Amino acid sequence: QDKEKLEICKLNDPPSAETVQGMIKYARNVIEEFRRAKHYKYILCSHIMRGHLFIKFLDFLIPPGELLEICELSLDKMGAVFEDSNVYMLHMMYQAMGVCLYVQDWEGALRYGQKIIRPYSKHYPSYSLNVASMWLKLGRLYMALNNRMAGVKALKRAIAIMEVAHGKDHPYISEIKKELEDH
Repeated sequence: QDKEKLEICKLNDPPSAETVQGMIKYARNVIEEFRRAKHYKYILCSHIMRGHLFIKFLDFLIPPGELLEICELSLDKMGAVFEDSNVYMLHMMYQAMGVCLYVQDWEGALRYGQKIIRPYSKHYPSYSLNVASMWLKLGRLYMALNNRMAGVKALKRAIAIMEVAHGKDHPYISEIKKELEDH
């Protein structure tokens, strides 16, 4: 199963082991770089004024457009070696989906979510809350984009998983069922 999670592109001339190892190293680095970039960065600045040491923090935020660009560029690069179902690709797609949700780019978020759901369903156990969460996001995106039929289907899939994981009487399930009734 781990081999499936690190799936390599099926090419006439498969990449060398060295190329694959290099791409894994790149993927790990870009994931860590993204993790740091998406949070506020605090820079410790110190200076001496009139014989006293002053320390202050400067903060800044990487704009969402730049975060999405990091995701897209890394997906392009990794896509030359990895299949979309590769865990490194899935991680960056999930991050890109999150950025799209943050900036309310529902179509972009839906595109990433649609790419993610099948491999998630393969990699995670049948009743994984990670899969349920993705179905829930997709369902809500479909509903927001006026695709009620796809939205209802996705939300029902989320409910089916959550009923097993949480139990049929869990408040989350009632909340989602109410969403279905209201639409």
